[in-house]
Amino acid sequence: MNNDEIKLYESWQSDWNKFVRDVLKARLDREQKAIVASVQTNPRTAVASGTARGKDFVAACCALCFMYLTVKFDKKANLISNTKIALTAPTGRQVKNIMTPEIRRLFRQAKHLYGRLVADDIRTDYEEWFLTGFKADDNTPEVWSGFHAVNTMFVVTEATGISEKTFEAIEGNLHGNSRLLIVFNPNHTTGYAANAMKSDRFSHFRLNSLNAENVVKKQITIPGQVDYEWIKDKVENWCSKITLHDFNEGEGDFKFENGIYRPNDLFRVKALGMFPKVSEDVLIPYEWIELANRRYDELEEKFSKHVTLTLGVDVAGMGRDSSVICHRYENVVDKFTTHQSGGVADHMFIAGLVSNELKRPRSYAFIDTIGEGAGVYSRLRELNYLNAVSCKVSESARAYTDITRQYQFANMRAYLHWCVRDWLNPKNNFNPCLPKNDKLLQEATEIKWKFQSDGKIIIEPKEELKKRIGRSPDYFDALANSFYPVRKQTDLRRLASFMQ
Repeated sequence: MNNDEIKLYESWQSDWNKFVRDVLKARLDREQKAIVASVQTNPRTAVASGTARGKDFVAACCALCFMYLTVKFDKKANLISNTKIALTAPTGRQVKNIMTPEIRRLFRQAKHLYGRLVADDIRTDYEEWFLTGFKADDNTPEVWSGFHAVNTMFVVTEATGISEKTFEAIEGNLHGNSRLLIVFNPNHTTGYAANAMKSDRFSHFRLNSLNAENVVKKQITIPGQVDYEWIKDKVENWCSKITLHDFNEGEGDFKFENGIYRPNDLFRVKALGMFPKVSEDVLIPYEWIELANRRYDELEEKFSKHVTLTLGVDVAGMGRDSSVICHRYENVVDKFTTHQSGGVADHMFIAGLVSNELKRPRSYAFIDTIGEGAGVYSRLRELNYLNAVSCKVSESARAYTDITRQYQFANMRAYLHWCVRDWLNPKNNFNPCLPKNDKLLQEATEIKWKFQSDGKIIIEPKEELKKRIGRSPDYFDALANSFYPVRKQTDLRRLASFMQ
C-alpha cells in the first residue's frame, strides 16, 4: 500500500463506522452506530432489540469490521496477527437464514473485500484468517477448540436460546484482543443474555422500535426496518392509554404522537426491546410461548399419522369475527384453522370443516356447546360422528385438579385454561410445540386468574379480557378446548372405534 492507502486504512481502524460507510456501503441509524463504536472498543457488548430493528444487520457489520481491521501482515505479506470470527445461533436455520445472508449481502455490496464466500463462511488463502457460521450445539464442544487466535470474535444471535454450557465454552476463548457480541429479542427474563443486560462486564444497548428512523420520519428511509404503520397498529392494540399523572418511564411507559401509553408484555418485547414484566396473576408468561414456538420451528417431523388428533373448536356467532379450530397432535399444535364469518353464523360450514378432520382414524373434536357451538355439535352428531364431543365450559370441574394435585377449579373453563398452563410450563417437561401466532400470544399473555374465597382457581370473565384486547380470545379458547377430559364411560365406549 502507498502512504495514502495506509492513512485511509488507519482511519478505518480508528473509526469502524467510517469503514461501515465507506467500504460496506451500509446505512446505520444513530443507535446502530453506537453499537459499532462499542464493539470497536469493548470486549463484551449485549444488544436487546425490538422487532425488525436491524440487530443482525449491525452484528454483521461489526463482524466484518473485526475481520478486516484487526488482521496484520508483515512487509512480505506473512500473517503475523491472525483473526478468527464465529457466528452462532441456537439453530442451523437461524445461521443459514438470518446471519449468513446479512454477511453475504454486505460482502458482495463492498465488492473488493479479500476472501471468498463458502457456504456460511468467508475463507481466505490464510488458514488462520476466516469467518465461519455454525449452530451452537452442547453436544459438540470441540467446535470451540479451534478459536485460539490473536484476534477472536464471537457473534451470537437469538442469544436467549443459547445454553449456559455454550457460553462457558465461548468465555473460555475470550483472551487477547477478543470480542463477544450477543443480540437477541428479550423474551426471557433469566439466563446469560438477561444477566448480560445487568452486568458491568458488558456494554449494553436497547434497540427501541419507537426510535427507528422509519418510525420517526413516518416514511421508509431504511428498507427492511420496522415502519411507522406497524408501530401505530401495535400501540393501538397492545398498549393502554394513561394519564400524565400515571406516567412512569422506568416501567416502560412512553409518549407516542399526542398520547401517553403503558405497554403490555408483547409491546415491551417486540417494540421497546425490554424484558416482559409478568405479574403473578397472568395465566401464561410470555417466555413459555416463545419456548413452544422455538420447539415448533426446530421440529424435523411435526407429527405421525398414528398420533391422536385432538381438535379444539371455538365457533363464532354473529357478533364475532371468526371461528377457530386448533389441530393438536399430543404435544404438537400443527395449526389453527380460521373462518371469517363476516358477522353471520355459519354453522354448517364449520361442521363441514370439522367433519373432514373427524374422518381420520384416532381423531376427535371438543366443541364448545355453550352458544353457537351447539349447532355445529348437533349437526355432527346427526351425521353420526360419535367422536364429536360436547364441551361445556360452565360445568363443574370438581373431579379435577392441576398436575401437582394441589389446586381445584371453580368451573371447567378454569380447569381447561390451567391445563394449557400446565402443558406450557417448562418445569413439567411436556415439551409443547406451537406455531407462531401473534393473536394467540396476545390472548395467552393477557388472561388473568385468581383464587376464590374457597381456595379454588377462577379465570377472569371473558368480557374483561375482551375490553383489554378488543376481541374475543378465540385462539386460546380453541386450544383450551382441546384439553377437555372425556369422563363418562358412555363417551369412552362411543369413541373407542375412532381411537383404534
